[in-house]
Formats: sequence, C-alpha cells, structure tokens
Amino acid sequence: MTAIPLPPAFHVMSKPRGAICNLDCDYCFYLRKESLYPGASFRMSDETLETYTRQYIQSQRAPEVNFAWQGGEPTLMGLDFFRKAVAYQKKYARPGMRIENALQTNGTLLDDEWCQFFAENRFLIGISLDGPREAHDLYRRDKGRNPTFERVLGSIALLKKHKVDFNILTCVSAANVHQPLEVYHFLRDEIGAEFIQFIPIVERENETGFQEGTALTPRSITGKQYGDFLIAIFDEWVHRDVGKVFVQMFDTALGRWLGAPGGLCVFQETCGLALAMEHNGDLYSCDHFVEPRYRLGNIFETPMNELVGSERQRTFGLDKKDSLPRYCRECPVLFACNGGCPKDRTDFTPDGEAGLNHLCAGFKAFFTHVDQPMRQMAGLLRQRRPPSEIMKTYL
Repeated sequence: MTAIPLPPAFHVMSKPRGAICNLDCDYCFYLRKESLYPGASFRMSDETLETYTRQYIQSQRAPEVNFAWQGGEPTLMGLDFFRKAVAYQKKYARPGMRIENALQTNGTLLDDEWCQFFAENRFLIGISLDGPREAHDLYRRDKGRNPTFERVLGSIALLKKHKVDFNILTCVSAANVHQPLEVYHFLRDEIGAEFIQFIPIVERENETGFQEGTALTPRSITGKQYGDFLIAIFDEWVHRDVGKVFVQMFDTALGRWLGAPGGLCVFQETCGLALAMEHNGDLYSCDHFVEPRYRLGNIFETPMNELVGSERQRTFGLDKKDSLPRYCRECPVLFACNGGCPKDRTDFTPDGEAGLNHLCAGFKAFFTHVDQPMRQMAGLLRQRRPPSEIMKTYL
C-alpha cells in the first residue's frame, strides 16, 4: 500500500461546542451556524476529540503542533474536556514533539481553576475586548442583552494573576473605528496588552450568515475608515512602542517587506491551509466559509490529511489568487495584501470588475503609508539589529 502524502503544513480551528455561546454579540458571524446542525448536542464527544487529536498530529510534519480552540465559546465545554484534550495530545505526540494550545474566549466564564489549568499547560489565551467600556458594550452583550465589559476585565485580571500568556482580539466596527488612539491607549496603558490583533468587521446583510450578497450591515466599516484607524495607531507605535507592543497587522506587514512567509492568512498569496472543524468532525475549507458547499467531509469517513490535500481544497485555496481583478494584479501593494480575504471581496473596481476587497482603500492607504518605516525596520533586521532602533531616528 502506498502512503498518502502529507499536505503542506495546515492549521485547524476546532469548535468543540460548535456555534453555541453564552453571548449574543451583534456582529458575530458564527452564531447562525447553529442552523447547520438542527437537533445536535453541539458537544464534541470524547471519540471525536481523540480522533481529531490523533489525525491532526499525524498530519503535521513540523516538530511543533498548534491546537486552536474556538467557537462559539469553547469554555462552555467545561474544564474536564480540555484536561482530556491535553491527555490525548500527550498520548499521540511523537518523541520530542512540542504541543501548543491556543484558546479564544469571550472572557466571561474564567475563574481561578481555569487560569491555573491554562498556566500549568501553557495555553495561549485570546480574549475579546473592543476597547473602552462604551465601545465594547455596544455590540458585545450576553443573551439577556447585559453588558460584558466588567466580566472581561475580571478575567484579564485572573490571567495576569496566574501569569497566563494572553493577547487581545479587538473587533474594529462602527463602535470604535473613529477612536483609534483611544482604543490603543486603553489596551496598551490600562489593560497592559503586549499583543493585539485588530479584526475589521465586514458583515454581510443576509439571513443565512453565509458569504453571499454584497449588502453590508451598519456595523461594518469602510476601507478608508480601517486605513485611517491603522495609520493613526501605527504612527504612535512606530515612535514609541516598537519591540514593546506587538500588533499583528504591523508584524505581518514587516514580514511582507522582508519577503517572509507566514503572518495573517488573509495576506497570503493563496489560502486553503487554515480550516475549521465543527463539533462532530466535519471539516470545512475555512472558518469564514462554514457552509454546506464548503464542507470537505468528516474525519470519521475520510482522514484529515486527505481532506486537506484534496483537489477541492486546493482549488479553494488557489481561487484567492486566480479570481483577483486586474485592478489588484496591477496594484503596487499587491505583494503586501494579495487582495485580502476572499470573504470581503464584495465591491467593484473603478472599471467595473467584480471581486474588489471592501477594505481595499484602507489596505492601499496603510501599506503605502508604512512603506518607508517598513523598509527601514526590514533593513535593521537584515543587519541583525532590532527594529526598535527605528525609534531613535524615525521622524
């Protein structure tokens, strides 16, 4: 029997509780995925957990394997589930293999026991916080429409108490896009965040939650707004926070100027290597395309490495590049953005061609604005000097 070749390194976002969440955030694209599984328990079984863990580890070539737990809200599975997850990881890890876990949470259910477990098992926690109280509580409310800001801050205090590594995930929406420095100062100075990820809200207005139609909700932001938001924060960061605060968008941009792979998947030339798995073992092409037409199969029926390496998934990944409008192909910052995420390609180019990213104007403005400092920091790194030296000379 000929062994099936392993696909390139890929990443799976596992959703052990499916779309179930204790919050009802207005802009959440995943809550409506519950309708895909009517009558389901929305709890990953021990059998699914073990099968996923074994197949995922076996499919990875690198000496380090990263497990990502998302939702919905993954902490609704309870702590015992994650104790089993760690046990299965130890069971199937190859000798010398390093296992890492990242868990994204809304930060309303954590307590000392959770945080002690995270610390003991070196979990990286992504916690959602949209800035100061007014911005955060506008869209991030629970099922009773109660605000969540104070609960999130309480969880952050617990993470700090137990010395758990965490980063902040901030959705940039109509609630906060006009206060970039207020948001940044709050996260940096009051929260003490050292790692920040900004997620632009581009939310389609439809009943399904699928990537269809071109109308967007009022919560969505424009490309120009996003560009202005990033530029305002970058200009402060490059003068005083390089090497102290790590903003994923800025790190990814620096990687593009270095010609390095990796970084945000949305800026890669092709996609298809960041998949999503539902509670029952169904594997989908992407976290943003959990829809029937993008369901690749189930890991109980077809091994994960076959699904990831399938012609169907390769085509999905290549479509990102192959479907670019001419306007994008001729753009001077194509090397940096590669057209952005296909889910956001709702607009038309100036010459009327479909497929332009809704955030294009912002990407173009931001990447053009940072060109000189990115060249300078890339040059420092090539000289084996820290990019923070730019703060001594950049005006």
